[in-house]
Amino acid sequence: MKHAGDLMALLRADPERLRIIALVHSLHLPDCWIAAGFVRNALWDSLHGRAPSSPSGDIDVIWFDPSQQNADADLRIESRLNALDASIEWSVKNQGRMHVRNGDAPYQSAFDAMRFWPETATAVAVRCTDNGDLEIAAPFGLEDLYAAIVRPTPRFAAEKRAQFDDRLQRKKWLSRWPLLRIETDVHSRASVA
Repeated sequence: MKHAGDLMALLRADPERLRIIALVHSLHLPDCWIAAGFVRNALWDSLHGRAPSSPSGDIDVIWFDPSQQNADADLRIESRLNALDASIEWSVKNQGRMHVRNGDAPYQSAFDAMRFWPETATAVAVRCTDNGDLEIAAPFGLEDLYAAIVRPTPRFAAEKRAQFDDRLQRKKWLSRWPLLRIETDVHSRASVA
């Protein structure tokens, strides 16, 4: 996948992000990733000539187990993560149950679930493999992320467009990262590296 090596190098150069990735990996959850702003914001900071800011807001931890349909499983995992580091606002979501909330057909994996997230640049995740390497998942590739483009995914370009527009207003990304461009045409790439 184009840019995956660069993104892994950026994350490896960030001791705090590496520490958080290791904490999540230590739980050995099935199909587990740290996603969204954790990765996206680090790269957007870099594109703006800044060192990656400390992860702020919630840290999105996604995992996939369709046999665990109760949200209590996510709360138990958040408690385990809080025991490891209570200074972080953990947000754990089993993508094996999120299709119900989102009005989608059941997802087949965490990677598949990310295809239904609002923006292509947000649909990106990282995890540590058992041999200590980093792995990147990006159902729409990394081109938009690296080009500083905020683009809706197919569902959010059409029937969920109002939600995409609302997110743009609430997140105020253009204030923080003025080089970002909003583009509303849709394209599709899928990659894991």
